[in-house]
Amino acid sequence: MKYVLIAAAAFVAAPLSAQNQDLGQPIPEGGEVETIEEGEGLSGSVSFEGNLDDLGIAIPGFATDRDVETPASASGTAALGKELARVITSDLRNNGLFKPTGPDALPQPSFGEITAPNWPTWSNRGAEMLVHGYVRGRSDDRLTVGCYLYDMVLQQELVREGWVVQPADWRRAAHKCADLIYSRLTGESPFFDSRIAYIAETGPKDNRSKRLAIMDSDGANHRFITTGRSTALTPRYSPDYRKLSYLSYVDGNPRIYVYDIGTGRQTLVTQSANPTFAPRWSPDGRWLLYSMAVNGNTDIYRVSAKGGEPVRLTDTPGIDIGGSYSPDGSRIVFESDRSGAQQCYVMNADGSNQRRISFGGSRCATPEWSPRGDQIAFTNASSFNISVMTPSGGNVRTLTNGWQDEAPTWAPNGRIIQFFRTERNSGKTSLWQVDLTGDNLRELPTPVDASDPAWGPILP
Repeated sequence: MKYVLIAAAAFVAAPLSAQNQDLGQPIPEGGEVETIEEGEGLSGSVSFEGNLDDLGIAIPGFATDRDVETPASASGTAALGKELARVITSDLRNNGLFKPTGPDALPQPSFGEITAPNWPTWSNRGAEMLVHGYVRGRSDDRLTVGCYLYDMVLQQELVREGWVVQPADWRRAAHKCADLIYSRLTGESPFFDSRIAYIAETGPKDNRSKRLAIMDSDGANHRFITTGRSTALTPRYSPDYRKLSYLSYVDGNPRIYVYDIGTGRQTLVTQSANPTFAPRWSPDGRWLLYSMAVNGNTDIYRVSAKGGEPVRLTDTPGIDIGGSYSPDGSRIVFESDRSGAQQCYVMNADGSNQRRISFGGSRCATPEWSPRGDQIAFTNASSFNISVMTPSGGNVRTLTNGWQDEAPTWAPNGRIIQFFRTERNSGKTSLWQVDLTGDNLRELPTPVDASDPAWGPILP
C-alpha cells in the first residue's frame, strides 16, 4: 500500500531582542515541525546480517520533477538535490556505524525512480541499503523534501518521510532524513537534527575573548550569540531546547543568565560577588544547579530557572563543583575534593545521601550523566582524558588519549560524547567527538577556537 508522510515545517524566523549589551545581532531560529500522516507505514525488516559498520548504503542525489530556482541554491533544485544527499552521507559516515556512498560516486536516478527504484542499476554496487529522495519547489517558495529507505536484498521500501521547509532550512531536512535512516536501521533514537552550543575563544592565551556560539550538529549554520564584551562560560541547553543557560562576567561579577533562543530575551537568574560556576538544568527545566564559593568553601546550590532564593545542597569543607541530574531527576552527580582529591559523588536531588562513586587512584571531574541513564562521562583529571563509568562507579573505561581532553557532553541519544581538547604549547582549543567504544574520534570544525561544548536535544 502506498502512503505519504509529509511534515509541514513552521520554521518561522523570530526576531531576537537584546536585553544586554553583550548580546549579538538578532538570529533567526527554526520553529516546530508538524508531521502529517496520511497513511500507514510499511513495517519492513532489515535483511542485513552482521555489524552495522559493514552496512553499505547508497545515497544518490535527490531528484526533482523540474529544475527551478530556489533561494536555497543558486543553481536550482537539481543542484540542491545533490547537496541534500551529500549532507546525509556525511551524517551517516561521521557517526561511524555505516559505510555510505554519496552522490558524487553514483548515477543520478530520475524523479520517477524515487518510488520505483531501478533495482538492476544498484544491485552490483555492494550496497545493502538504498536511499532515494526528491526536492521540489513550491509556489510559496518553500521546498518539499522526501526521503525513502529501501532494502536492496528484499527490494522493499522500509520507511519514507517528507518535510516542507523554508529554503534556509534545507539542511534540517537532510538531517531529518539521516535521523530517519539511523533510527530505522539501529532501533535507537537519532541525533543529527540537533544543535551544539559552545564557547568561541579568540585572542592570546593570557587574554582570551570568550563568546557564546551555537551551530548545527555537523558544524554548519554557525552563529555567535554574545559579542565578547564580557566573558561567557559553560552553556547548557534547556530540556525543551528553547533556552540556554550560561555564566557571564559582565562587570567582573558572575551572573547566571537564561537566554531564550526564539525571542532573544535574556533573564538574569542569579548574581553574586562570590565566585560562581557551572549552571546545569534539571530534566524538567524548572531548576538550575550551580556552584558558589563563600568564605573559601564551595558548595552546590539549586535555584529556580526563573530566579529566586537559592537552596544549598552540599555543606562540607572543601570544594563541591558541578552537578548533573540523572535523566529521571532523582539524583545528581558532582565532583568534590572532600576526600583530599577530586572525585565524583552522587546524591539525591534534595542533597541527601551523598556518597563517593569514583575510586582506583584517578581523579574524577566534570561528570555528566548520559541521557540513557546507564553511564556517567567524566574528565579523568589524572591523565586529562575522557572516561565513562556506571552510576555506581563501576566498569570505568577511558575513551580518549589526547594531551588535555575535558568537559564531556552527550549526544541526545547517549551514543556519542563531545568534549574539548587543548593542544600542548599553543593552547589552541577545539571540539572533538568519540563514541562509546572509543572509536570514531573526530574533530568538529569551528571557525575559531572552541571550548565548553553542550549538545542540545533533538529539534522539534
